[in-house]
Amino acid sequence: MMFIRILLCFFIGLLPVFAGSNYVFGFQDDVQTGLRLATFDVDATPPVGSLLTYDQEINKWDLGLRARGVVILGAGQPIVLCAVDWIGIANEGQDAFRQALAEAAGTIPERVAIHTVHQHDAPTCDFSAEKILKDAGISPLCFEGTFARELMERLGTAVKLSLGHTQLVTHIGVGEAKVYKVASNRRLLNSNGLFRDCRYSTCKDSAMRAEPEGLIDPMVSLISFWNADQPLAVLSYYATHPQSYYRTGVANPDFPGVARFMRQLAVPQAMHIHFNGAGGNITAGKYNDGSLENRGILAERLADGMKRAWESTRREPVTTEAIGWAVEPLTLPLSKNLEDMQTVMKTTDMVSLANKMSKLVWLQRCKAGKRLDVRCLTLGKARIIFLPGEPFVEYQLAAKAMRTDLFVAVAGYGDYAPGYICTAIAYKQGGYEAGPASGVTAEVEGVLLSAIHKLLQVK
Repeated sequence: MMFIRILLCFFIGLLPVFAGSNYVFGFQDDVQTGLRLATFDVDATPPVGSLLTYDQEINKWDLGLRARGVVILGAGQPIVLCAVDWIGIANEGQDAFRQALAEAAGTIPERVAIHTVHQHDAPTCDFSAEKILKDAGISPLCFEGTFARELMERLGTAVKLSLGHTQLVTHIGVGEAKVYKVASNRRLLNSNGLFRDCRYSTCKDSAMRAEPEGLIDPMVSLISFWNADQPLAVLSYYATHPQSYYRTGVANPDFPGVARFMRQLAVPQAMHIHFNGAGGNITAGKYNDGSLENRGILAERLADGMKRAWESTRREPVTTEAIGWAVEPLTLPLSKNLEDMQTVMKTTDMVSLANKMSKLVWLQRCKAGKRLDVRCLTLGKARIIFLPGEPFVEYQLAAKAMRTDLFVAVAGYGDYAPGYICTAIAYKQGGYEAGPASGVTAEVEGVLLSAIHKLLQVK
């Protein structure tokens, strides 16, 4: 009895400590108020022997693939943002991941944005494609979803656990800086303004590398969450295909993942989460001949831009009233090429299957009335636009030009299903992106720009 009394006195004495921190034995108390942030980080690297998007995984790299994100609480239903080091998550894959994260965070799927960074030595996910192929007695190859479901479950667990360790957000920080000698436009035109050649991520042609950078967004944008002087999370946005060299069979996050790791080392107290911008027509091709050392060089250049953007960060106080979330469902104009993709199911070529199968599924979903969402997060004077597919950089530049009074960042590579989302003129110019690689037509420009403009007018 004496021992029990001592234990009771000990725990009663601790109650004020737990109450003062708004936690009881690691679980969130209902009395928490104000804007709060939770962060989560999960290993997204499949086991060796798995199928990546284009090849079988034969090994892992020093840096694995990550799935990282934040949960914003206190401004209505929680908002979840997540970036995954995969090539794409499409159709029912998107639906399932958003549902799982929503349930874990205690919110609805409409308030979840999950995007990929688009590294090519990485998996892809589309549960719709997997089902259709299996039902037809065909191997799903890269769409086999066992590991994706495992990752989804672990992400849900990580989000739930993160809610027991939220931190107060008092300020939002914004900063940007130029990134030098990384991005270049991949589309080279002839004297008539028509598509001439494509400067891919690896470009061994010295004459093509000598061509001008072309239209890019040279800025890396940083949005950060703070508790007074303590940084909690840093979200970075930069538009380019993230490849230095690939098709190695070794799962790795390529140069953006290395740059993110460098910044994590420099500012270890904050979670660093990187989103690819509207980089559909942007690569590092001008500055990358495929030499292995270029991965480190490109990473250092991107990290340098991130560092200078961090050093230029301006912080402003933020309250729950300054947080907003808006969603605009879109019906995009479908390309006639989609109807020709029925034969893709019979191919055993992993590249062809990976690049076309999700578009075929998307065609069926569109016929059933499914729509894609464009989302906008308001953080004080900052706005983040979340776009589907592989949008051209022109959409990012247009979004920034629409509200020069605000700090606008753009994430591409949401629902991967439609593939490239080009500009209207690009469909007239022709070229790789504007052909079968795109699931939409020239009319998409007006639809998408209208949605972005509408969302940027909302709080």
